[in-house]
Amino acid sequence: MTVQTLREFFMWCSIINFSLLMITFAMCAFAADWIYKMHSKWFSISRVAFNTILYSFLGIFKVLVLVLNIVPWIALSLIA
Repeated sequence: MTVQTLREFFMWCSIINFSLLMITFAMCAFAADWIYKMHSKWFSISRVAFNTILYSFLGIFKVLVLVLNIVPWIALSLIA
């Protein structure tokens, strides 16, 4: 596997994961009530706990996308 192949792999991983992050954020911003109603049917959870879990998930997902996708792509781009 060449550096060019790895760089393209991490580039596409970054694009896909960042797109998923933006879609999730948009859904949470514009359809938060609908998402809460759907999940509260399945689980007994308060709105405060739901918001805490949701924003924690978004934060962790953002950090993982940065660390596991964007940083390796930048590093490979610098050495290429």
